[in-house]
Amino acid sequence: MKIIPQSFEILNNLDQGSMAARIEICGRVCYKSEAKISAESTGPFIKNIIKSGHNSVTEMAVCTLKVTIENRSVIERFYECLPKFLAISVLEKNVLLITGSVRAFRELYMAHSTVKMVKGITKYLAERMPLFFFDLLPKNGWPQQDGVLVEKIPLSEIDQLPADLLAKHRFLAVKFISNRAVTHEIVRHRPCSFLQESQRYCRYDKEQFGSEVTFIKPMFFAEGSPEYALWQQAMQESEALYLKLLETSSPQAARTVLPNSCKTEIIVYADLMEWRHIFKLRTSTAAEPSMREIMIPLLAEFKKMFPAVFEGLGE
Repeated sequence: MKIIPQSFEILNNLDQGSMAARIEICGRVCYKSEAKISAESTGPFIKNIIKSGHNSVTEMAVCTLKVTIENRSVIERFYECLPKFLAISVLEKNVLLITGSVRAFRELYMAHSTVKMVKGITKYLAERMPLFFFDLLPKNGWPQQDGVLVEKIPLSEIDQLPADLLAKHRFLAVKFISNRAVTHEIVRHRPCSFLQESQRYCRYDKEQFGSEVTFIKPMFFAEGSPEYALWQQAMQESEALYLKLLETSSPQAARTVLPNSCKTEIIVYADLMEWRHIFKLRTSTAAEPSMREIMIPLLAEFKKMFPAVFEGLGE
């Protein structure tokens, strides 16, 4: 048995790499298969994810587009699609700023493949990132969509947007190492995207996990106290039962004896507007203490990175 404190890591380093690489890195957290990442692994990993329908993994990379339309009716037809999971801002007449994940853009095309603006956006993305749209390519290729000008906006320009647009179009991922009681609350923030270590597939008796179960140290009990001793005994007993069940059962069956204190990893990906909402709820005195323990220092880091968006929170 191993006991560790909870922690977080802001994954801003992923913003500097390719969208494909970040999707693989995030996706492998579910299976704790990061050791399998190689120079050749990204393409097959993403294709397998798309073919298997594990669409949540493709939410872990977004891009921002500036779309200029010659004819206003084309924009009106686009809005009739009720595009889901896209952040859309009007910059000026007939010019939109659109931010969305790979999944959002794929599903927009799958549902509205005859809409001119949708076809123009998809053509632009698919020609630059074919790995994400290989299964949607029309037999005769992507037809030209005159009157729809699409440009990808670099992250450096997104970071210079006014605070209101920055909050809406800037996404940031954080990896939490915490217990399952905390992550049960985090996943209630539905506008976010989540990928979490899967107890269904991970076998903690394997060497990559140290052949043991890891638990998060509780903040409620002082180490050395009678309460801490009881907690530690309960964890040792649950670990023993879990390992015993693995001798004859699958991980998804054995996990049923594991408690909330079990360590897990979760990546939370959201725009800064949603992060602001999360911090407002999860750093207040009414929040669950373990949640406050990790969210208060995380908010301090966000304030350093984006002061215009997070000023006034937690004060």
